Amino acid sequence: MKKSFAILLLLFSFQGFTQDFNDDVKREIRALKIKTTDKQIPDTTRVHALFDLANLYYIKYPDSAILICLEAKKLAEKIRFESGMAESYGWLGYLYREEGNFERALNYNLKSLHLHQKLGEKEGEATSLNNIGNLYENEGHIALGLEYYHKSLKLYQEIGDQNGVAFSFNNIGYIYQRQKENDLALEYFHNSLNVREKEPESERDPNDKRGIALTYNNLGNVYKVKGEIKKSLFNYKKSLSLSEEIGDRSSIAISLINIGKLYYVESQDSLWAPEKKVQDSLLDLAENYYNRALLISKEINDRAGLTSCYYDLGNLEQVKGNIFRAIEFGEKSLSAAYDLGYPENIRNAANLLSSLYEEQGNVEKAYEMYKLYVEMQNTVQNEETKKAAIWRQAQYDYEKQKTKDDAARDKQIAIEKQEKEAQQIKTYAAVSILVLVIVFLFFVANRLKITRRQKSVIETQKQVVESSHQKLEEKNREIMDSITYAKRIQSAILPPSKVVKEYLQDSFILYKPKDIVAGDFYWMEHRLDTVFFAAADCTGHGVPGAMVSVVCNNALNRSVREYSLSDPGKILDKTREIVIAEFEKSDDDVKDGMDIALCSLQGRKLTFAGANNSLLLIRNGELIELKADKQPIGKFDAPMPYTTHTIMLEKGDSIYIFTDGYVDQFGGERGKKFMSRPFKELLLSLQDKSMTEQKEILDEAFENWRGENEQVDDVCVIGVKM
Repeated sequence: MKKSFAILLLLFSFQGFTQDFNDDVKREIRALKIKTTDKQIPDTTRVHALFDLANLYYIKYPDSAILICLEAKKLAEKIRFESGMAESYGWLGYLYREEGNFERALNYNLKSLHLHQKLGEKEGEATSLNNIGNLYENEGHIALGLEYYHKSLKLYQEIGDQNGVAFSFNNIGYIYQRQKENDLALEYFHNSLNVREKEPESERDPNDKRGIALTYNNLGNVYKVKGEIKKSLFNYKKSLSLSEEIGDRSSIAISLINIGKLYYVESQDSLWAPEKKVQDSLLDLAENYYNRALLISKEINDRAGLTSCYYDLGNLEQVKGNIFRAIEFGEKSLSAAYDLGYPENIRNAANLLSSLYEEQGNVEKAYEMYKLYVEMQNTVQNEETKKAAIWRQAQYDYEKQKTKDDAARDKQIAIEKQEKEAQQIKTYAAVSILVLVIVFLFFVANRLKITRRQKSVIETQKQVVESSHQKLEEKNREIMDSITYAKRIQSAILPPSKVVKEYLQDSFILYKPKDIVAGDFYWMEHRLDTVFFAAADCTGHGVPGAMVSVVCNNALNRSVREYSLSDPGKILDKTREIVIAEFEKSDDDVKDGMDIALCSLQGRKLTFAGANNSLLLIRNGELIELKADKQPIGKFDAPMPYTTHTIMLEKGDSIYIFTDGYVDQFGGERGKKFMSRPFKELLLSLQDKSMTEQKEILDEAFENWRGENEQVDDVCVIGVKM
């Protein structure tokens, strides 16, 4: 029964995927699928065919690649095909690492390593060692990461795999770059570049060129830190040229931002101060590169790129004296940084806005942003201190192991060095404290002067504020009455609980609006033997989000009822068309819309399509993610038809669709986002609970995480068990 299910799974899961491939790849996929299901073909050949199929799918559809590799693992283990087992473990280790599942990735990579060692397969052994090193590095175990990288490098050199040698040099160099060991980083990056560039340019494949572009970018970063601007600019431009040649838009955007930053820094150099024309020219160059990077970041929906571009443009406009324009960019940077959830980006945007609001004379907002800056700065410093401690300990352990025969001599040298450093530290500390006291006194005097000026302004404004307060209270009561009535209207478009339970008997809906009315909504429609259900997140929350949700809900209803569509991908295509048509009636340029996960359930046949929101399937303790298309329901540059995923469910399967409000909630001891990985782990831990219990536990976990923090967005999670 399980084997027949696996074959059906392969047939159904890929039915709607091949539309993204060219004709040659489609033909190759069809031929491989025949091989994987033809029992007349030797089992070892079928295992290799599954790996070839995974290789075609893993970039665009990693969830499908996991299913294929699990099937290959099962078949290889059944026939005791050890080479195939080792390769399947390596594939799964890589794919689970991309999902962020450290434990599962490490387990599969270690199993792959041991089998490759047993079979004497040095290339596979070197790849496993490199992958394990990468896992340890990402988890902060620097010494272990370096140890595995060096073992991998040695093996690649033994077997003459130049691409592997270059890759290992780059990985080791990147560790030293992160730890500010600039000379060592340069040495390893140049080694990587020398190995790659020995091969004739005409014979290089795109992956080699991508690796060369990455190495040039890394060299640019190190030279920038060392203050060697010309060398940094040369390497950034080399990286940009190669990225443009292979069409790697993400790398193009990174290079453009880096070059823009160099021109901006040069424009602020005191040497150019008398030459305003030169300074303006450099600023124009920086702005041009920033805007090119911003355009690409928008097209590929790169939130990290957007945060950086908006921040850099805000700094640039501040230097030009365009305060209102600078504030606009600063607020966009802060919004994108919140979406990204990185304290360092939030800190930078808050610091910029604090400076801008103070320059504008908006004391209240300046102080608000300054508090946010201090909060994020403390978070960043705590993380950097922790990482530095881990690095120091790891580096000590690693060096100790390498030089254990000279331990006594090294210990004596270390003692003498520590005594000398201790004396230097005392001297530096005394000077530093004196300087800090002087700077602090100057800062306090300056702030007192500003405060006195502001106090007179505040006193004159106080009477105006108090007289307006009563009118505002009356207006607030009127607004709250209107919003409360709007909630009754919005509740009317949501499917009643009894209807949900009638068609999805073993299910739950966790729905927690941030405000009285919400931008999130859940939707259900029943046609013949098919039930459609969705979790949707419209632009914004509160009243604006609720208004958009009414438009989007109506568009969904029309797509199914008026146009009689049943395929989720086509339903989303039509919904997008209707939403855009509704908003184009306005004279304003309205870019609102929604992200959505839409399911169609007919018996045990599940079809799914998503706009930025994915679906999670949990089966026998394994979590499989069906990826959504990275485009919203609404206006979007270069829109593509939405992909429909099809899969046959088994008894006991659990599926979950959700908006981003749960994982984006700030909380916990460090005030960080909940994030996707802990959410997936929480769902996996609930599989022995009923759906009613799952809802209660998810709600309790959310509130415990949130604590005293404000809820940042609407929350909608839908779970269904077969």
